[in-house]
Amino acid sequence: MPKLDLDAIRTIDGGGYPAPFDEPSAGRRIWQMAEAGGITDFAVNRVFLPEGSWSSQRHWHEGEDEFLVMLTGAATLIDEAGETPLGAGDCVAFPKSDGNGHHLIGGPGGCVFVVWSVPEKTPCHYPDIDLHLEDGRYVHKDGTPY
Repeated sequence: MPKLDLDAIRTIDGGGYPAPFDEPSAGRRIWQMAEAGGITDFAVNRVFLPEGSWSSQRHWHEGEDEFLVMLTGAATLIDEAGETPLGAGDCVAFPKSDGNGHHLIGGPGGCVFVVWSVPEKTPCHYPDIDLHLEDGRYVHKDGTPY
């Protein structure tokens, strides 16, 4: 199995959401490791969050399980249950269609985590804002495009 060179992997910086929803995750950096390794059946991303930066808008997926392992640093998980501190070695599971909107906020000094999922093909819901992901594009909750 070839070792992946993190310095050679294409990164995605920022949130990727339509403005102004992109601002809280502007500091986020994602390494698409599965893609770099030629894996197509599932996604594996390494994510760096600076202190105070969001991993995403709070969201949940209809048909996509997510599993996260915190590698270094600390973050706060925000979900329907409230706030949960996370540190190195902590694991979090987000089952598909559970309606548990979630995201992480980078703690002091930031954090690095790895998240596994399937390539995004299913609708994604954002309970706190007027945003919905449908067929790979962002729309308002009434279906009008951004």
